[in-house]
Amino acid sequence: MKLSYRVRIGIISVLIVFFFLALNLTPVGKEVRNFFYLISEPIQKFFWRVGDRVSDFFELITEIKNLKKENEELKLRIQELMSEIVALKELKKENETLRKALGIGLEKEFKLVLAQVIGKDIFKDSILVNKGSRDNISKGLPVITEQKILIGKIKEVYENFSKVILISHQESSFDAKILEAEIYGVVKGKGNFKIFLELVPKEKEIRERDLLVTTALGGIFPKGLLVGEIKEVKKSDIEPFQQAEIKPFFDLKELEKLFIIFE
Repeated sequence: MKLSYRVRIGIISVLIVFFFLALNLTPVGKEVRNFFYLISEPIQKFFWRVGDRVSDFFELITEIKNLKKENEELKLRIQELMSEIVALKELKKENETLRKALGIGLEKEFKLVLAQVIGKDIFKDSILVNKGSRDNISKGLPVITEQKILIGKIKEVYENFSKVILISHQESSFDAKILEAEIYGVVKGKGNFKIFLELVPKEKEIRERDLLVTTALGGIFPKGLLVGEIKEVKKSDIEPFQQAEIKPFFDLKELEKLFIIFE
C-alpha cells in the first residue's frame, strides 16, 4: 500500500524525534553528536520555523476569539445605548405633550393620565393604549389629545392595557352642538372612520366647516371637547331632520400620545 505524502512526512518526523532522544539519552561521544547536529541543522531549523508558525497560528486564533468576544460585547453595549436613546426620546415626547397640555390649561379642567398608543385597528375603529386597571383606568372614560380633541372612550380594560373605541365606531353616540350657532344634534359613528351629525331640525342652518364640540347632555363626555368640522350637509324634503358628515380633527396615523380623563 502506497503511503501518502503527509503520512510519510509524519513518519519521518517521528523517527527524527526518536533519533535525537536516543542521541541525548545514550552514551555517545561528543564528536559523533557534533557530526549529527551539524548535518541535522537544516532539518532542526525547518522544524523550529514550523513550530514558530504553528505557535503564531494558534496565537492568532486566540486573538481572533478575543476580538470576536470584544466585538459581541461592543454590540451589546451599542444596543443598550440605543435603547437608552429611544427611552430618552420617548421621555422627551411625553414632556412635550405634557407642556402642550399645560399650555392650554387642560390640567385645570380635568384630571388626566398620559397614555401611549401601542396598537391601532383601523378596521374596527379602535386603538390600544398602555394604561389599564393598575393605573385606575375604568370603562367609559373619555380619551382626548393634548389639543383637547375628542378621540373616543375606554371600551375594555385589562391590567396593563385598555381598548379605546374611536368616535367613528358604530357603538359611539353622544350629544354635540355647532360651536357658534347653538345648534344641537347627536354625533353617531358609522364605522370605517365615518362620523355623522344627526337629529338636527331641518330649519336649522348648518354649513360646511362649522365647528362641532361636545355638550354635557347625556353625561357621556365633558362639554367643550373638539369633535370636528362639518364636511357635507344632507337634507331631504320628506325628513324632519337633516344630517351632516363630520371630518374629525385627528389623524389616526399620527396618534401617539393621548390623555385619559378621570371623572
